[in-house]
Amino acid sequence: MDPVSRERRDEGGIPRVRREITAPPGATAREERWPGANDAKAEKLRGRSLQRRAGAQGLQLRHSEYGYALINSAREPVADRSDMTLDEVESWLDRPDVPA
Repeated sequence: MDPVSRERRDEGGIPRVRREITAPPGATAREERWPGANDAKAEKLRGRSLQRRAGAQGLQLRHSEYGYALINSAREPVADRSDMTLDEVESWLDRPDVPA
């Protein structure tokens, strides 16, 4: 190593320490869980697709801790349900007689 680069490191700037971050005790390992991430992404994309389809029919798709709900223009849940799954929402949107 030449003396110039050694002097540059010791010029007195902010010292940097490179360490690997470890997980806290009891936590899962640092490796990413790709299958879980892919499932979450697929569900998110499906929800957005159903949201666009609902909007085309004059409805809103809303999500809560209980599940999904289709909301009509009077701001009421379709079929008085606010605990639907994405499969149920899709089946409602596929119906030709969905009330708007």
